[in-house]
Amino acid sequence: MVSSALLVITLAQVPLLGAEAEHFLRTAEVVGAKDIPRGVTHPRKVELTDGRRTLSASWKTVDILKPGVTRFADGAFEVNFSDSYEYEVAAYELDELLGLGLVPPTVERHILGETGALQLWVENAMTDFERRAKNVPIPNPLKWNRQVYNLQLFRQLTYDVDYKNTRNTLIDPDWKIWAIDSSRAFRLEAKLFEKHSIDHFSRRVLARLETLDFETLKKRLGRWISDERLRALLARRDLLLERAERLVMERGEGAVLVP
Repeated sequence: MVSSALLVITLAQVPLLGAEAEHFLRTAEVVGAKDIPRGVTHPRKVELTDGRRTLSASWKTVDILKPGVTRFADGAFEVNFSDSYEYEVAAYELDELLGLGLVPPTVERHILGETGALQLWVENAMTDFERRAKNVPIPNPLKWNRQVYNLQLFRQLTYDVDYKNTRNTLIDPDWKIWAIDSSRAFRLEAKLFEKHSIDHFSRRVLARLETLDFETLKKRLGRWISDERLRALLARRDLLLERAERLVMERGEGAVLVP
């Protein structure tokens, strides 16, 4: 039982970031857990306390690899299907490398008798699915679009096959976008999906992309992502840089690049 004297944080967004958030997620005591009613990977929402504050996090333990062909109910299929909590941690680490600020703090941890990904909860958020369904107007389209450009790039870079699922995009009350549920990302494809869907790029993010190399990725993501998947990621990085360069030549920097 959590003491009533403890401070329960209910801020309108992610209450901790960076190293402070990671330390909390790795060390805080689990004081409650319940199933999240949606999601095929059966995530749970857990409550954590460090004695000063109590925060929520998403807990995912799925770790599936199916060799051969997997067919889905909608008729689609995938070769060597995988769905893993490890990709959630890798997505956060890659997000940190690129300075995107899209993925909530996420760590690998053993709790509740299992090893999985523990991701800080985005408080009071709506999904992009809900925004569209309710036709909620966007208060600052310029700021919104710049976030969307980075989100599109990140989904392409990680080859997240769930990229069309708008429930995986959260919007907090400050209209900051958060990308969750990356457990079906980091595919082996050395190509982009729907490559013509991305027409704008952040100058800052492109500069970060250019600095990525295999050694850097291996050191930061190699615990959760195989060498083969890292090389596929770099191949997609190259295609994104090539597309940005080509569009700049065709349309000019002002029509393609944003801060």
